[in-house]
Amino acid sequence: MLGNFTYCNPTKLYFGKDALDGLNKELPKYGKNVLLVYGGGSIKKNGIYDKVVAILKANGKEIFEDAGVMPNPTVQKLYEGIERARKAKADLILAVGGGSVCDYAKAVSVSVNCEEDPWEKYYIRFEEPACETLPVGCVLTMVGTGSEMNGGSVITNREAKLKIGHVFADEKIFPRFSVLDPEFTYTLPKYQMVAGFYDIMSHIMEQYFSGEDDSMSDYIMEGLIRSLVHSSRVAVKNPTDYEARSNIMWTATWALNTLVAKGKDTDWEVHMLGQAVGALTDATHGMTLAAVSLPYYRHIMPYGLAKFKRFAENVWDVSPDGKTDEQVAEEGLRAMEGWMKELGLVMNISDLGANEGMLDDLVNATLVMTGGYKVLTKEEIGQIFKESL
Repeated sequence: MLGNFTYCNPTKLYFGKDALDGLNKELPKYGKNVLLVYGGGSIKKNGIYDKVVAILKANGKEIFEDAGVMPNPTVQKLYEGIERARKAKADLILAVGGGSVCDYAKAVSVSVNCEEDPWEKYYIRFEEPACETLPVGCVLTMVGTGSEMNGGSVITNREAKLKIGHVFADEKIFPRFSVLDPEFTYTLPKYQMVAGFYDIMSHIMEQYFSGEDDSMSDYIMEGLIRSLVHSSRVAVKNPTDYEARSNIMWTATWALNTLVAKGKDTDWEVHMLGQAVGALTDATHGMTLAAVSLPYYRHIMPYGLAKFKRFAENVWDVSPDGKTDEQVAEEGLRAMEGWMKELGLVMNISDLGANEGMLDDLVNATLVMTGGYKVLTKEEIGQIFKESL
């Protein structure tokens, strides 16, 4: 285990079938005015909205709504949310939905008292908030992003053709509490469900494929991936299997609550590639990651061969007998590819609306990260996108 670090995660979690009762313990800690943030209205159809509102009213809260948060929250929507929060004089932002809703709530939190343009300050210059921020709580209805227990927030600027995430270092940006009831994820369409599964997978792999030391975090991540692969297969066949959905929900939180990143360099280039696709096509996040992953990992495999061999053996049970390290590593990636196709993931960015005419824009929209086994050139990024088409 290399590197020195400090670890703190201030988010309190309520997990299980009665997790929503945790709101009754948390709401009295905050003022009267609550900005209720949610997406396209599915929580009204499945009854979660009514349950949350009833608890808010029972706790004497004044409810102000900010609905219509899209899957890839835009900077224009952020500006709208800032004004709603200011008008409400919100004391708490309560996000009810998936990762995009939670991300958006955190973006509003750091922006409502910001005197500068939050896009420039947080998503271009990557600065930390110097202003007072609003507390955020989350009620999760879709798993994948891990946004319920971290300080990350991703915002899309369609005019600039950019989708950028800022992982805030300040602990006060983390949700103060999050409610995780696996049954709230049952009604999610299969496409969104499996996209979330791959988002989890990508989070783990982008931390796993970095560093060459014997890191304790790698052992944890191998277990997380094995659990995800097993439970995802169960959930695809039976979406209301509580054990599978609860294991997946818990894995998603662990994948990105900053714990397994400690002592690691981490490599987030797949997310940079996927977010570029999302910025230009508005495609579902997890699917953009799935479509670029294999070309990327095959490209960097020679530079981190020992870890790819370990991945094949410890995650996919590939036998090394009579094979070269390269053959073992490639067999592991083929096993992962088979699992991806089994789930029904999108394997090409052309299926998401990208085309060869977008290649220059895709390359320009891709941030280059330095934590992985190979720092990509712009030419290499272009080649990976071509192989992803």
